[in-house]
Amino acid sequence: MNLAHFLRQSARRYADEIGFVWNDKTWTWAELDRRVDAISVALSERGVGKGDRVLVQSKNCNQLFESMFACFRIGAVWVPTNFRQTPEEVAYLAEASGASAMICGSGFPDHARISRQAACGIRFVLSIGESGFGEDYDALAEAYDGKAVATAPVEHGDPCWFFFTSGTTGRPKAAVLTHGQMGFVTTNHLCDLMPGTTHRDASLVVAPLSHGAGIHALAQVARGAKTVLLSGERFDGDDAWRLVERWRVSNMFTVPTILKMLTEHPSVDAYDHSSLRHVIYAGAPMYREDQKRALAKLGKVLVQYFGLGEVTGNITVLPAELHEVEDGPDVKIGTCGYERTGMQISIQDKHGRELQPNEMGEICVCGLAVFAGYYKNPEANAKAFRDGWFRTGDLGHVDEQGFLYITGRASDMYISGGSNVYPREIEETILTHPAVAEVAIVGIADRTWGEVGACVCVLGGDAQLNERELLTWLETRVARYKLPKRVFFWDELPKTGYGKISKQLLRAELEARGCLPPEAERASA
Repeated sequence: MNLAHFLRQSARRYADEIGFVWNDKTWTWAELDRRVDAISVALSERGVGKGDRVLVQSKNCNQLFESMFACFRIGAVWVPTNFRQTPEEVAYLAEASGASAMICGSGFPDHARISRQAACGIRFVLSIGESGFGEDYDALAEAYDGKAVATAPVEHGDPCWFFFTSGTTGRPKAAVLTHGQMGFVTTNHLCDLMPGTTHRDASLVVAPLSHGAGIHALAQVARGAKTVLLSGERFDGDDAWRLVERWRVSNMFTVPTILKMLTEHPSVDAYDHSSLRHVIYAGAPMYREDQKRALAKLGKVLVQYFGLGEVTGNITVLPAELHEVEDGPDVKIGTCGYERTGMQISIQDKHGRELQPNEMGEICVCGLAVFAGYYKNPEANAKAFRDGWFRTGDLGHVDEQGFLYITGRASDMYISGGSNVYPREIEETILTHPAVAEVAIVGIADRTWGEVGACVCVLGGDAQLNERELLTWLETRVARYKLPKRVFFWDELPKTGYGKISKQLLRAELEARGCLPPEAERASA
């Protein structure tokens, strides 16, 4: 089934009900479907057809949402960017994807210009808002109103979305998502993450629709649940909670950092959030102390899932019923849940041998949510797959009941004095200190030990703490070889465009601030 049929279904069943909300504007399902039809015709008449890639550079808006279904409807491949990327970074995505058309927000003229220079296959650009670089998207939606093209027939393996990785270990790679795979993921989201979702529900979007939030929105469309965007371009806690109350929001998708900000914002107590049933967080494990605070504030509505873009987040789930605010003998602290329906996990050693429960190794996965491979990148595909298993690059173990525990990225681990050190374990401990709000640790070169930990903390409120005080406090809580050698206190930690703490950016910032050892010392280590 062509995924654009989800929108057609909702338009038929709930034509006059609100399907999308942004600022003071609303669109019914019928209006959304007509606009998608119109843009589908506009793209088709300009030569975009099945298999062609359409690059989209835009902040969250109704046009970004519509462009996904317009591409799907004509069988084209949606290639959304992270709108925070530089013009040069987006130009690389344009070239790597082989884009033949571009839809671009009017505030990104350099992105459009440099992308066209880098990707000579881009024949035209549609501009969201008036600009000097392309035809106006909304004008075309009006000009082609009432026209439609036949929904393109697709096979299970036909690509619908190029989901670019974050590129933390080199250039971003285009993970090929297909109509069949995404149909399974949509069903699985509704089954495992937010059961009971109907057209009476509403979902708040607090992350870019270009990535995980877009997959989440696709599931809302499949059930006719309205999608509500934040009013402004930047995250605003007061706006978020106001919209939860106004639209009786029942679910939202976010990342632990944003969830922490939401539950610590004073507006959480000013607005009614009793409508929330599923507050879904993913993208990174949530520290236990943050989890406790969120549960105390919102109740048992938290749902965690673990996954990567290559499997569209579809590996494990920890449902609301297994989130507890108090620790106890029956509470599985630190787990990200069990296998999603139709998915299978294998913890493997470096040779591909499956390990026993409680033995740590690489988390590998198979199932219908696994992507079709990286676009035109056989070398990356050879590294990513082994004997039918997708290798996530994450380290962890499962217990006897199959619950997964993540130790961290293999690339995050460092070796100090011959011993493996996994930063997440130490970060979890530091977060139990009442003065610490956020923390991140990376391994840095050391002449004596090979590598040691550099720790960066953000303190909460008016709290005060220094390096010696924290290390003294930590000495009785973790093994000595795991203690960070240096502790720095910053106003904030560097984060990706999706709100996740970035170890890559952290390391770069440590170097920029002169916090790393001199080059000569690093070389000798």
